[in-house]
Amino acid sequence: MGDVAMTVPALRCLFKKYPDCKITLATKKAYRPIFREFQEINFYDVDFNNRHKGIKGLWTLFKELKKLKPTHIADLHSVIRTHFLYFFFKINLFKIKRVDKQRAERKKLFRKKNKIFKPLTPVQFKYCEVFNKLGFNIDLTSHQFVDPFIINNETQQIIYEINNKLKWVGVAPFASFNGKTYPLDLMQQLVAFLQRDHQVFLFGNGEFETGKLEIWANAYQNVFGAYKLGSLYNELEIISNLDLMISMDSANGHLAANYGVPVITLWGLTHPFGGFAPFSSNSENMIISNRELFPKIPTSAYGIKIPKGYEKAMRTINYNDVAARCLKILENPKHHRNL
Repeated sequence: MGDVAMTVPALRCLFKKYPDCKITLATKKAYRPIFREFQEINFYDVDFNNRHKGIKGLWTLFKELKKLKPTHIADLHSVIRTHFLYFFFKINLFKIKRVDKQRAERKKLFRKKNKIFKPLTPVQFKYCEVFNKLGFNIDLTSHQFVDPFIINNETQQIIYEINNKLKWVGVAPFASFNGKTYPLDLMQQLVAFLQRDHQVFLFGNGEFETGKLEIWANAYQNVFGAYKLGSLYNELEIISNLDLMISMDSANGHLAANYGVPVITLWGLTHPFGGFAPFSSNSENMIISNRELFPKIPTSAYGIKIPKGYEKAMRTINYNDVAARCLKILENPKHHRNL
């Protein structure tokens, strides 16, 4: 989901410069809410579990997309599935370009020995590059954030008990892999501290995550479990109205950054140099595990590789440092809220 969310700034710039551009987005139906601001986008739902499963399914997807008669095709994913689609479109003489994942450079950044520790181009800029190769002239310097979403009646009824006079802080304590998940005991201390003077929203999904978050939500007065909102559509209404988001190197940080919300990211075995920092994020808000003690960091793009002895690397991120950074950001005027 994080990779999908990071396409939003490039699409904003594209529509700003080319307002008559017609775009069909081929993606999972679950991701549609991420693009709800774009009235101009048509969606084509992909189903890799059934209709579009395997090479035969990808050939089916190609034939379906071909019927749309696209003039330009942007592969913003560049994985095995889209490589097949790229080949099908290419041999049928369609104009198609794909994102450069900087795989060679990443390999040098993530390897154990002779690591070349320098920042790669942020992914959001690489997405713009794809459109430029297709003949569109855009860049992120022209990007403009949109207003927060109006919080609908359904969502307002669900959150009616929260304290709206306080500043809103989102906390997303989970990530896809343990290698980039802050220890939950430390995160709980942070939540307990922040909720004293702020309204905290907890983000997570699935039985394990919501089970943990439910305990915290019940334990503290100013903590609300956003899993109660029932949909990503409703969650984004809250996220866009936050004053601060605290996230792992994960999708929730990108979703919040798309609306100009300050995002504090906590980095375990991944690192901002990999190109996955939230859009327009302040480097002071990226809090990183101690590389002097754990020099193999970053070990991978997604935190999946945990070298022996690196299991507790994120405990080098001092809870007090995170709390202090939160308070610094929350000194700013309240985020414009659309209620």
